[in-house]
This record gives sequence, C-alpha cells and structure tokens, in this order.
Amino acid sequence: MVNKWLNRANKRVSLTNAAVLLVGASLFGQVLGFMRTQVVNGNFNGPHRVTTDAYFAAFKIPDFFFYTIAAGALGVAFMPFLADKLSKGDRAVVWKLTSGLMNFLGIIMVGVGLVLLIFTEPLLHLVVGNNLGPQQMHNAVMIMRFVSFNPLLFTISGILTSVQQTFGRFFFYAMGPILYNGSIIVSVYVFKGNIGLVGLGIGALAGAIIQLIIVCCGLFGLQFRYHPRINMHSPDFRHILRNLPPRSIDQGLDSINSIVETNRASTLGPGNITFYENAYTLHLAPILLVGTAISTAAFPRLNERLAQGRPDLFRRDFLRVLRAMIWIVMPVIVITFFSRGYLARLIYKNPAPVIASILGFLVGAIFFRTLYAIISRWFYAQKDTRTPLFVSLFAIGLNIFLAFTLVKTYGVVGLAIAQSIVATVEVFTLLFIMVWRDHHLITPEFWSGLMRIFSVTGFTIITTYTMVTFFPLLKDDKGFTVLGAKLLFIIIPTLIVHIAVSSLFDLEEVKPVINKLRKIVLKPVRIQ
Repeated sequence: MVNKWLNRANKRVSLTNAAVLLVGASLFGQVLGFMRTQVVNGNFNGPHRVTTDAYFAAFKIPDFFFYTIAAGALGVAFMPFLADKLSKGDRAVVWKLTSGLMNFLGIIMVGVGLVLLIFTEPLLHLVVGNNLGPQQMHNAVMIMRFVSFNPLLFTISGILTSVQQTFGRFFFYAMGPILYNGSIIVSVYVFKGNIGLVGLGIGALAGAIIQLIIVCCGLFGLQFRYHPRINMHSPDFRHILRNLPPRSIDQGLDSINSIVETNRASTLGPGNITFYENAYTLHLAPILLVGTAISTAAFPRLNERLAQGRPDLFRRDFLRVLRAMIWIVMPVIVITFFSRGYLARLIYKNPAPVIASILGFLVGAIFFRTLYAIISRWFYAQKDTRTPLFVSLFAIGLNIFLAFTLVKTYGVVGLAIAQSIVATVEVFTLLFIMVWRDHHLITPEFWSGLMRIFSVTGFTIITTYTMVTFFPLLKDDKGFTVLGAKLLFIIIPTLIVHIAVSSLFDLEEVKPVINKLRKIVLKPVRIQ
C-alpha cells in the first residue's frame, strides 16, 4: 500500500499538471506562510509592542550562507546537466553526479554550521549593529543557534528534489515548504508559554528535519544509488562546479541585499524590521505562487527542448509560459495594490498603516520579480549562469545605493521603492540581452497578446476599485472573518471580470481555465 502511494506520488506528470500541482501546493504553502507570520505577530506583537525584530533578524545570516554556497546548485546550475545525462539514458552518471555534489556541499555546510554556532553574536551584530535591545539580541542569538545547521539540511533536500524534478516528479518538492511552515506554526503554541520567541528556532529546525525526511521518501521508485565519494576527476562534475559560482554569487548578493535592508530598517527604530518583513512576506507570496511555481514546472521542459536540439520548441514553450505568467499575475498585483490595507491588517492582526504603505510600493517588484523567475531560466537552460550574475551585480549595487539614499527621505518605505526600481531595471536589461541574442524571440503574435492582456487589466482595475469602494476598510474591521469576507467580495468579482473579458478578447491563456470551468459546471451528475 505504501509503495503504491509512493509510486503514484512520484509518477511523471505533464507540464500542465506539474504547474497545477506546484501552484496548488505553493498556494497552500503560502497560506501556511501567511498564517505563520500572522500567528507569530498575534502571539508576540501588539498595537504598541513589537518583539519580533529578533525573530526576523536571526535568519538573515543562515540564509546568506545557504543561498551563497548551495542555492546555485539546487536546480538551475545542476538540472541541465542531469537532463543531458538522463536524455541519454545514463542513470548511473546521474547518481554519481548527485552523490558527489551532495557530499561536496555537505562537507562545506557542516563547516558553515559550526561557524554559525560558534560566532552567532558577532555575526548578528553585522546585521543589526547595536539597534536591538538586550532581550531582543538574546532571543536573536538563541534562535540563530537553533537554525545553524538548517543550511546543511536545506542543501541536501534541495539537491534531492532537483533530481526528482529532472525526472518530472514534483510532489515531494511541493511538500517541503508546507511542512516547514507548519512546524513553525506548531512551535508557537508549544513554546509561547515557556521559552517564548526562542521556541520558533526549535520549530524551524524541526521543520527542516521533517522536510528532509519527506524529500528522501521521494527517492523511492527512482532506484537511487548513493556513492560515498567526491569524484573530482569527472569532467561532468568539474563542469557543474564551474557553473555553480555565478549562480551562487547571484543568490548570495540577494541575501546581502536582504541583510542591508534589515540593517537599514533597524536604524529607524523598534518595529521597522518587523513591518518591512511583514510587507515583504505579503509581496513574496504571489512571486512564489506564480513566478517560482510555474517556472519550476516549466524548467525541466525547457531543458529537455534544448537537449533534443529543438530551439524552436524551446522558444515557443518559453513565450507561452511568459505570457501565461503575465496574464495570471496582472489581477494579483491589482488586487494587492487596492487591498493592501486589508492584507496588512490581516497579517499583523492590528492596524498596520506602515505595512500597507510598504506593500503598495512593492507592487512593481511583485510584477517584475515574477517575470524574472522565468526570464532567468531562459539563460540557465542554455547553461548561461554568468549573464544573470553580471546583471544582478549591477542591480544589487543599485539597490544598496538606493536603500541608503531613499531611507533618509522616505523612511522604511524607501526600501520598497528601491526594490521596485531595481526589479524593473533588472528585467528590462535581461530582456534586452535576450532579444539581442535571439532576434526571432519576441514575435508580433506575442506583442499582440501582451497588448490584449494589458487591455483586459484596465477592466480588472476598474472592477477592483469599484469593489473596494463598496466594501471599504473601516477603523474597527478586525479578525479573519470580517477582513476575509471583504477580501473575498473584492477578489471574486475581480477574477470573474478578468476571466470573462479575457475570453472576449480571445486570449489563449484563458482557454484552459474556461474549459476546466465548463467541465466542472456541465459535468453530468449521476443519481444512484
């Protein structure tokens, strides 16, 4: 029975089904992530008392090491090589490359964990300086020590899920964030009456361990063979290592940027780290839900097209995914902008005008970071990790400059303004390079579809604005029931209009949605 369930979970799925699975799982994971932040706020923050700056600051350095050293290996720099070997039916090499990379990065991450464990407090001072009070600093140190070895656990999980994605199997990859967020939520209620905020570190560690265990279950049916060695003499392994630094540095620069933002927010007084992180969490949800989930599902197919020597199909599939992502994200950013006050109060569980203001200026970043997820994979599928790196070097430098500059004038909102400006510059730069390399990439058909999507969005904006006018955010509106109901009254008509007008404009992106709705509505009911 167990083997039957595992084989079904590991079954290769189509691009559409993979996207549906990942979007569905990502949606559930984002709901849990939202609940995690809301539960943390509700139990450790109040209208005039913010204690969670320590919680958010504690994860910055571990995340930096994970993204800088390992994250480049977890997909875009590793999967194209696996796809090449798998297309030739050479599973033995796939297992050797996987084992070698896991051993190599595992050894490094053990060292990183020891450094984080021993030098916790001085590392934290690099992030927040002396801007946290004694109790906040104590909590941050304790939480960071608990998660010192999370980068190791995430690295192993990431490599194993990259292998599973290469085989077209996404179930266990999708389960990871759900289990991780769930573990932290449970830890709030288990530890809030004794060790308090520090217990969140235990929850994060437990979540990383559970995630790794579940990911290992995804190896059943693949006939995975572990090799306890690092084959540095293998040309393929050395080639992978040569492609890791650009992507790893790219990811590490993003983490440095996050550290700088936390540092700047900490200088503005207590609570600003929490306010910015809450808004950032809200803005990150659609990026992960639409951008990361769909591009992750599409990436193995893009790799496969190039491995087959079919750049024409690669170009076609890329443009289809890009257009679909734009069509999906447009109503999301419209709803986010007009409903920012509702969302801020919902996640913080108290009036939060600062969070709402920050989120409003992050809307531009939502759109362009979503597109970046698939645009960057256009380069990674062609084993080009350097171009996104060079563009990111410029973008991160610009973001750090703007963060220091705009904070002086606009306060913590300046961080959000900087994010949106930089995301826009980064995406347009990559698009220019793509079109310069492939003059046939952007077709008149693509432009026509894009203009129709933007035309549809005009009707979406009118609908959302109208619904917000009918159901305004009142001073006494609190709680999930009241705020959730008002959000539904805004979201549902907006989506209906977006889908209906898209159908009138004959957009191909809406056709699968219409067909699915027809099957559901018109499906005959069997009466026993």
